[in-house]
Amino acid sequence: MTDPADAQTPLEPPEQELARRLAGDRPVPAADFRGALGRRLLADDPGYGPRPERLRTVATLYLAAGAGLMAVGVLQAAGAL
Repeated sequence: MTDPADAQTPLEPPEQELARRLAGDRPVPAADFRGALGRRLLADDPGYGPRPERLRTVATLYLAAGAGLMAVGVLQAAGAL
């Protein structure tokens, strides 16, 4: 949701009042539903745990290898190889 301070154009007073009413009167699910949903999500969690170390490095290396293979394919298709 956009913060009122992030708005591009300033709002007129009636629009500000409407924004305050909409923010305050936003419907919220009942507590028993939220609790049941939380328990279900926790039960369905596959439990993979934290991300492995150097994940970004490994992903970057795979991306570079794929780009290299694509470059070889383009060169081969162009007849340079």
